[in-house]
Amino acid sequence: MFKDLDPLLHAQLRLAVMSLLLSVESADFTFIREKTNSTAGNLSVQLDKLSEAGYISVEKTFKGKKPLTTCKVTKKGIKAFEEYVTALKQYIQK
Repeated sequence: MFKDLDPLLHAQLRLAVMSLLLSVESADFTFIREKTNSTAGNLSVQLDKLSEAGYISVEKTFKGKKPLTTCKVTKKGIKAFEEYVTALKQYIQK
């Protein structure tokens, strides 16, 4: 019996964001947008979805007069990602 893949992580951009955040301590919005080659609007929506699920934390501050959005993966996000990878492996190995 296959375990269902987490639909929140199965979306391409959200999966890319999670993969990226797992490889760094934290990342700012511009860095994530450039690395994922996404539009600011689409990325903003996807970060909101990941944040609402508790998979990432989003901190909004200012750097001088410019807004700065910094994202970090949470423990819940790490666990969800690990479960996603485990479930994906079940599909590949069968």
